Amino acid sequence: MSTSAPNESPGSSSSFPDSLGGAAALLGIEMDAMSPERVTATMPVTPDHHQPFGRLHGGVSVVLAESAASVGGHLAAPDGYTAVGVEINANHVRAVREGHLTATATPLHTGRSTQVWAIKIRDADDRLVCASRCTLAVVPVDAPPDA
Repeated sequence: MSTSAPNESPGSSSSFPDSLGGAAALLGIEMDAMSPERVTATMPVTPDHHQPFGRLHGGVSVVLAESAASVGGHLAAPDGYTAVGVEINANHVRAVREGHLTATATPLHTGRSTQVWAIKIRDADDRLVCASRCTLAVVPVDAPPDA
């Protein structure tokens, strides 16, 4: 599946973007499966994803992790609400130079005002590359960015 998504998300009647756009598009992130209980996303690793020493940049892993968590958070949010990142951490446990990564995001907590998602990023051999946790704020879809 590409970075496009259905116009209506299962967990929220809020319009879901036709494309993830932005950083996700620049990095080649694609959503493979999306539900309020689990999101899987993939991303290639190329020299464009590297830090200066030829390995996957940790910040790129964080973008993949937060992208997966945010899509799940949006789908898990009540009608008229979405979820936006407020905190993320990541433990990078394996260096990667090339190939494809798969992020799997699952909710640890889905409350009225916050959600917490666990994200595991694995390489093509199913080895753990990064373990991350992302906290999301549940906000009205039409809330201004500084709310």
